[in-house]
Amino acid sequence: MAESSASRFQPVQPRAYNLGQQEAIRQPDVVTGFVVVSGYPARVLFDTGALHSFLAESFIRRIGVESFSTDSELKVRMPNGSSMTTRARGRICWSLEGVDFVLVAAILPLSEFDVILGMDWLAEQRASIDCLSKVVTMRGVGQAEVKFEGLHGVACSLVSTLQLVRAVNQGGVALVALLEVSLSRLSLGEVPVVAEFGDVFPEELPGAPPRREIDFSIELVPEARPVSRPPFRMAPKELAELKVQLQELLEQGYIRPSSSPWSAPVLFVKKKDGSMRLCIDYRELNKLTIKNKYLIPRIDDLFDQLVGSVVYSKLDLKSGYYQLRIRDEDIPKTAFGTRYGHFEFSVMPFGLTNAPSVFMNLMNRVFREYLDRFVVVFIDDILVYSKSEAEHEVHLRTVLQVLRENQLYAKFSKCEFWLEKVAFLGHVISGDGVAVDPTKVEAIKDWPVLRTVAEVRSFLGLAGYYRRFVENFSRVALPLTSLTRKDQKFVWTQECSQAFETLKERLMMTPILSLPKGTEGFQIFSDASGCGLGCVLVQHGSVIAFGSRQLKPHERNYPVYDLELAAVIFALKLWRHYVYGAKVEIFTDHKSLKYLLDQKDLNMRQRRWVEFLGDYEVAIQYTPGKANVVADALSRKYSGQGSWIEAHDERLRRDWESLGLECVARGESSVARLNWIEMQNDLCDRIREATHVDEEFQPFVEEALKGEGSAWEMVDGVLRKGGRICVPQFGKLREELMYEAHFTKYSVHPGGTKMYLDLKKSYWWPGMKRDVALCVSRCQTCALVKDECQKPGGFLKPLPIPEWKFDDISMDFVHGLPRSQQGNDAIWVIVDRLTKVAHFIPNRKEDGVEKLVELYVCNIVRLHGIPKSIVSDRDGRFTSKDWRLVQKSLGTKLKFSTAFHPQTDGQTERTNRTLEDMLRMCTLDFGKKWEDHLFMVEFAYNNSYQASIKMAPYEALYGRRCRTPMSWTEAGDTKLLGKEVVADASELVRTIQERMKVAQDRQSKYFNARHRHVEFAVGDWVYLKIKSFKGVSRIRRLKKLSPRFLGPFKVIERVGEAAYRLALSAELSGLHDVFHVSVLRKALLEASAVIEPAVVPVEEDLRTRVRPIGIEDSEVRQLRNKEVRLVKVRWDNCGCEEFSWEREQAMLEEYPELFSSGIV
Repeated sequence: MAESSASRFQPVQPRAYNLGQQEAIRQPDVVTGFVVVSGYPARVLFDTGALHSFLAESFIRRIGVESFSTDSELKVRMPNGSSMTTRARGRICWSLEGVDFVLVAAILPLSEFDVILGMDWLAEQRASIDCLSKVVTMRGVGQAEVKFEGLHGVACSLVSTLQLVRAVNQGGVALVALLEVSLSRLSLGEVPVVAEFGDVFPEELPGAPPRREIDFSIELVPEARPVSRPPFRMAPKELAELKVQLQELLEQGYIRPSSSPWSAPVLFVKKKDGSMRLCIDYRELNKLTIKNKYLIPRIDDLFDQLVGSVVYSKLDLKSGYYQLRIRDEDIPKTAFGTRYGHFEFSVMPFGLTNAPSVFMNLMNRVFREYLDRFVVVFIDDILVYSKSEAEHEVHLRTVLQVLRENQLYAKFSKCEFWLEKVAFLGHVISGDGVAVDPTKVEAIKDWPVLRTVAEVRSFLGLAGYYRRFVENFSRVALPLTSLTRKDQKFVWTQECSQAFETLKERLMMTPILSLPKGTEGFQIFSDASGCGLGCVLVQHGSVIAFGSRQLKPHERNYPVYDLELAAVIFALKLWRHYVYGAKVEIFTDHKSLKYLLDQKDLNMRQRRWVEFLGDYEVAIQYTPGKANVVADALSRKYSGQGSWIEAHDERLRRDWESLGLECVARGESSVARLNWIEMQNDLCDRIREATHVDEEFQPFVEEALKGEGSAWEMVDGVLRKGGRICVPQFGKLREELMYEAHFTKYSVHPGGTKMYLDLKKSYWWPGMKRDVALCVSRCQTCALVKDECQKPGGFLKPLPIPEWKFDDISMDFVHGLPRSQQGNDAIWVIVDRLTKVAHFIPNRKEDGVEKLVELYVCNIVRLHGIPKSIVSDRDGRFTSKDWRLVQKSLGTKLKFSTAFHPQTDGQTERTNRTLEDMLRMCTLDFGKKWEDHLFMVEFAYNNSYQASIKMAPYEALYGRRCRTPMSWTEAGDTKLLGKEVVADASELVRTIQERMKVAQDRQSKYFNARHRHVEFAVGDWVYLKIKSFKGVSRIRRLKKLSPRFLGPFKVIERVGEAAYRLALSAELSGLHDVFHVSVLRKALLEASAVIEPAVVPVEEDLRTRVRPIGIEDSEVRQLRNKEVRLVKVRWDNCGCEEFSWEREQAMLEEYPELFSSGIV
């Protein structure tokens, strides 16, 4: 079903049905068939039940038709229930009986049909449908009557090869089905060599297997206890099958009755032929089993041994696991319970965790002498390969003799002999190389649209098994792999649909990869882009394998040089087993890599990689972009024009490379053949041509041609005003000029005024100043780097005034103090927001929530009762689950400050500064440690005048100040008990509230005069300001080049009057997502802009991250009066390694973990 936002005059909603081909043939109101479009047969559905016509996305790509976008949006409900919208349209043409037909239709990811002709097109052609004969008659205006005969059902004709060739040569269109003829299967006695070993292929296994070199054992983890699980319930049909299979296993001696304390349930799994396989659920036993680490061989390693082979035989053991005994003492552990009794296996059953490894060990022991000579083994599958039939006869006889001597038996019906190509482990092997088994990827062809993350993982699991056959697999699959990320919402986009269809197409058309021959002639073609690395391994001109992977988050920050080098390193690591110890040529389109080994000025990453390259015998060669065999969509460099320029003008080529310019090659297709090269004319020629076709400039041209007295003039065909070149809009010349004036390295992002004045000297166009200002405002680089030269954003929004004493309190910690004799190194500052009374509680930085609750009850609840609310910052202890639960049980509401906006709790922040100053002064005047003065500092603070309430906090709390030695003038009862001292508490509170209101108004007026009002709407994009960097000494100077902002991020909610919730990227998921307006800047982006927030490592407090990762060296520097020990520190500077010399003592105090290894 489809809904069109543009079709508002239609009385009914348009509909589209996507039927299967066979289902469509049987429908009475539809006709199906084939037409030829651009030389390609197209599957067509004439559907009177669809109001709109549609084109298949895969078909449009296949025939090379370019799609275009329209303003009309079509919403389509797919057959699986999902919905999608599309603006994409395509145009195709075809002929029937000499009459040309044209269709412009919406593009959708159809699977069964290439073209669906709905009522819009059928009505235009005045078509009528004979449902019985399946004939469509079209009588378009001004054209002859045309009849189209559709398919009537399943009907086919058999033709000979000669008839087919003759028909094609005469211009006919052929749709041919190649049938697989099933010949009668040869009997065992008719197969050469195999006929001599009839006893190796018995109809049934001859009872219990013999004792072998190894038996299957089950080693349990220490202190493991027997586990017994009740049996599953079964249907009557399953119970009948269970009874039959139990009887067969008992008769063959594979199981026996058991009294074991172990018991596992049984279940049935249906086989491909419809029969039922008995399976034991050994999951609980497997959890307690020590895992066998015997390695299962890599499949690609097995294939590498087949080089040069042309004849193959494949053997499959008959119930292979049942041909290996279980160690006697481990038999009870295999017990399973059923309705018909309790049994245990004497042979190795399916479902045990170590079964594949143990059986692989057995087969390797049996065939050890012949492995990688003419036999490869994968668990119970045996492949015999030879370079000739005569050689194969010897090899096959040897393998069968080994099976006979070891009493191992094969199943003749599953074996294949004397083959030129063989299907083995999901691949087809032949003398030409290795290819994908088409029967294994057949399921991919008709795979339905993916609707859940689980379905995406299932599809990628099958597709990824054959990734070495698919060029740029990682890049093509990127939209799908992104859906599987933990923090990614599942949204099926057009990119996902295209990636899905592209992977299916490539897997159905995979190449044959050659097998490596010896260790000579290896070549690696590598390339890199902003999203992935790609490479191809070639030997003697034949492709051995493709390799690719997506970039890791930190690698996206690498410069181009490092990315290209990373692609080389990735290829060498991927194919080390081929190229280690061999001479290998590496081709890259980054020319400077050719001189890598001769360069001296390398960063630490490059030094590590150069050291890695030293283990290989490599020669790095330069090849222009598309001459690179990688032929990679990852590569977007120039192609054959590089060699053309190099051959004709070396100086011009160097200039182009230094400017980062390219020559664009255009041709009929994306193949390597270069049809022609288009060189752009110079700027004046383009302006001259555009001036005569731009309608806006025509009046100016006419006025210039009048001659004298005009402000306009024509000079060499170029329109000028006051000597300045007039730039028309045609051809986007203005955008190119602004790009050159702002984004290139010769301009380096000037401001709007400077850029306008620079352009104004030579160029003019209407609204030039406005266009320049808009260009600069939309520049994301400027927004991330340049600071704001205007008042900070956001007005002051004071907190509500409390109603009573200690109803509302605020709190914060003072950290970084020297550790006292009592072990304390922090102060917990708690302030009453009404009376301003403060409590200074010594504690330890590492104190947990349990200790804080104890201090809180003792110092606050005991003296003042339980507060209604607490204002604090987002310290981890205040936001912890335990602290929240305690306050919730007390009935106290927690109010946290906005992320990275400490002004929310400005009262406590100001108290902290006063406290620190008082402690410094006490320490200077009276000596001793800070904790010895803390209690008297608290008294002095609370007994001192506060401007906001115009009295001391103690006076606001108790009705009078507390006595001090200075109170000697106060005498008699009048001073102590008079009415002027013991005032009415309620009146005092009202007075404080009025004074606080006056103080808040004064502060707001002062603050707002120096700030500006900033407001955003939901859906806006904003940048987030980064705080000052963290680090020490010289490394700080490196951070001056870090961006000042992150983003852009989308505003998804307004929180209060001055805060907004942002949709943060995955890299910032650890941050609180609500931010004050003062740390946000609006992002002005073009509608078509691709939003990719820059990845900059930051701490939880939004500071850029600079951290030491190692000590490289140390030295002692002699000063005039003393020696200073220095250490050379390796820093992680936002993903880049840097070095600096630091004082050892300072580093030891701040980063003691660096010295734990005893290097220094």
